[in-house]
Amino acid sequence: MQGRVKQKQAQRELERATRQNGADSPTCALCLRPLGTRVEYHHSIPKSKGGNQTVPIHPICHRAIHAHVTNHDLAETYADLNTLRQREDMQRFLHWIANKPANFHAPTRRSHTK
Repeated sequence: MQGRVKQKQAQRELERATRQNGADSPTCALCLRPLGTRVEYHHSIPKSKGGNQTVPIHPICHRAIHAHVTNHDLAETYADLNTLRQREDMQRFLHWIANKPANFHAPTRRSHTK
């Protein structure tokens, strides 16, 4: 039963994101490309820091966020995705991913800089 509840909640969030964007298909909250068949939900403020709001996002975009930014920094500085997009490492990622198809997948490497 728990799985169904989460699936229905995820579907409602996806529908809400579609309405907010005013598009026929929902878009990724980070890269703004149309979402594919796999969708993850990113907590703008991590759950471990008290966050409960989520946004739909590509799995590769979600992994890129967590590869470059700690949960502490997400909560303190980068809860706003526009601010997160301004980071140099995220700008490089967004430029690289911009023309990839919605279901594109590639291994994500952790950032070497802190």
